[in-house]
Amino acid sequence: MTQKKIDAREVALKILNEVENNGAYANIALAQEVNRQTKQGQLSDQDRRFITELVYGTVKTGATLDWMLNCYLSRPLNKVAPIIKNILRLGMYQLFYLEKVPASAACNQAVELAKKYGHAGTVKFVNGVLRNAARSPEKVKYPDKEKQPISYLALTYFHPEWLVARWVKRLGVEPCEKLCQTNNTIPPLSIRTNTVKTNREALIKRLTEEGVQCEASNWTPEGIICYEHPSLATLQSLQAGLFQVQDESSMLVAHILDPQPGEFIIDACGAPGGKTTHIAALMNNTGMVLSTDIYEHKLALIRENAERLALTNIKTIAMDAVNLGTEYPAKADRVLVDAPCSGLGVLRRKPDSRWRKSEALLRDLPKLQAAILASAAQCVKPGGVLVYSTCTTEAVENQDIVNGFLQANPSFTLEITGQYLPLDKRSESMLQFWPHVDNIDGFFIARMRRQQ
Repeated sequence: MTQKKIDAREVALKILNEVENNGAYANIALAQEVNRQTKQGQLSDQDRRFITELVYGTVKTGATLDWMLNCYLSRPLNKVAPIIKNILRLGMYQLFYLEKVPASAACNQAVELAKKYGHAGTVKFVNGVLRNAARSPEKVKYPDKEKQPISYLALTYFHPEWLVARWVKRLGVEPCEKLCQTNNTIPPLSIRTNTVKTNREALIKRLTEEGVQCEASNWTPEGIICYEHPSLATLQSLQAGLFQVQDESSMLVAHILDPQPGEFIIDACGAPGGKTTHIAALMNNTGMVLSTDIYEHKLALIRENAERLALTNIKTIAMDAVNLGTEYPAKADRVLVDAPCSGLGVLRRKPDSRWRKSEALLRDLPKLQAAILASAAQCVKPGGVLVYSTCTTEAVENQDIVNGFLQANPSFTLEITGQYLPLDKRSESMLQFWPHVDNIDGFFIARMRRQQ
């Protein structure tokens, strides 16, 4: 029996509909559908790459695609049925951003999808819009960069205007452009050697034998950057617990905390466990790391990672981090607060994330961040260390939180955080990393000490 040929565009459309209509995350919906198709034996590597490109590209270009479509529509886009809208977006993405896809193929396949999911009227509509776009691409006219820099950057580089406006005000037009460009790149896979089981040199050798093209990180002594690799699920080194997937900037946090063997350390907001397991490994699997999170199912991820990495000095407990201070007053040698944040430093890793954020987040989150930091600080012993970190770039979530905390808590002093970096020391009292400057995720880290 002949196996049915997969329609990559239809699979991509299905995933886009999950994202658009059911609030699914693009990376999760994509992985689930690709795994399902792979198990059925219907998916070639070429199909998988094309589907990934279509989904991530269409989601990432989001508002820009809709603006482009409006250059060719005679009616408002919001009056178009959701599935037809996604067919149009897929078509426009191929026409304008995928040079290797012939315009005829993009239009014809969109029409076929419209036949399957629409009616005669929508077929004619989709055909007319996309063929008009293919014939007359000059109808898409971007704003003038000099006169309307915010609109120009937002549309050219697929970022919400409110966010571009914030960054332009803070950084200037040219640095903001570089940041937006960097956010549109695909970062290489970054992993952390599990030093309880192996060392970086041995792991690089093992990974190379498994078909991974990789090299040592310049930021951390355990970090490895993987440029080309087979599916992670196929790597025996992962199953054997020889490494943990973690970005370089995230790895810096545990080093700045500087945990020592035998200590009692609290990792507030610890899920999914990257920093928790790193702290535990730096302690040589001694002492105890108490990792807390509000959700039990997220704590299960920490335990799974700890078991795979053979770390036995981790304990998890479900609790709201704002209650930590009353539960463990002055009990911990060191406390890490990796606070819930807007995630604006890791936009390049999540293509739909930029469109899920709103400026309201930056008004609401700081209250929670300040409350968690204040509570967690009560857990620190006299002479102990408190580290605050986020994966965002915004001062209201970072420097403002730390400065407000220090003003309200004179028993804590800010240390020269940059001096605790594991390799290249820096002079900053608080560290703010930027993707376009440091070529790692946007991250903030501040280290404080409680006076004796």
